Amino acid sequence: MKKKIAPIVHEPHLVKDAVKLVKSYPTVPLTIDCVIFGFEENELKVLLIKSDLEVYKDKYSLLGDIVKDNEELDDAAYRVLKERTGMNDVFLDQVKAFGHPHRHPGGRVITVAYCSLLNINHHELKIHDNELNWHSISALESMAFDHKEIVDACYQWLQKRIQEHPLGFNLLPEKFSLRELQNLYEAILGVRLDRRNFRKKFASMDLLIDIDEMEQDVPHRPGKLYKFNFEKYEKRKRTWIGIDF
Repeated sequence: MKKKIAPIVHEPHLVKDAVKLVKSYPTVPLTIDCVIFGFEENELKVLLIKSDLEVYKDKYSLLGDIVKDNEELDDAAYRVLKERTGMNDVFLDQVKAFGHPHRHPGGRVITVAYCSLLNINHHELKIHDNELNWHSISALESMAFDHKEIVDACYQWLQKRIQEHPLGFNLLPEKFSLRELQNLYEAILGVRLDRRNFRKKFASMDLLIDIDEMEQDVPHRPGKLYKFNFEKYEKRKRTWIGIDF
């Protein structure tokens, strides 16, 4: 009978000096870019500033800055938004990191994109440096760095989110018509939706409250006004399957 040979087990090599290990890593700057989408007058817009880099003279860029050594990413994103716009009442979602080696003309820089969607009329820009202003998504052309690519990626993320969650209702008045609701979804999704099919889908969700009021002083046939039933949605959101248009 052959004698079994015990397998050789190598002890794992343990790194004792974590500081020395990290110092041996490549040094790559990390930045934050905020993609702030705004809805106004049935149009989706994005908040942009003029780039202060000479190579991108007269081109627009996103709101961004370097992440400080002692900062959490979320803290850095809210700091950037506050310093650039003066706004501190906007919720940000982390969307994606962008790390193409040549995305910055000065060398390798990795950026993390944060995104938000708000009603422009409900949020005041308190700072206007570098021509900070809202720009129509449909009119965007080339931008500084890879910021057009970042905007496009965040726009796709937003289109998916608005079908998975009813976040669009926060952009509407407390009382809204189905026409206003459809205009909102069409602006964000960038498509024309069938009126009858759209209304049928929302009716089947049973999340709209008919408040027995009609629109007033509108240039078209007045429509019924509704409210969104946030309380009912909170009870059912775990089973919410989204809206498939």
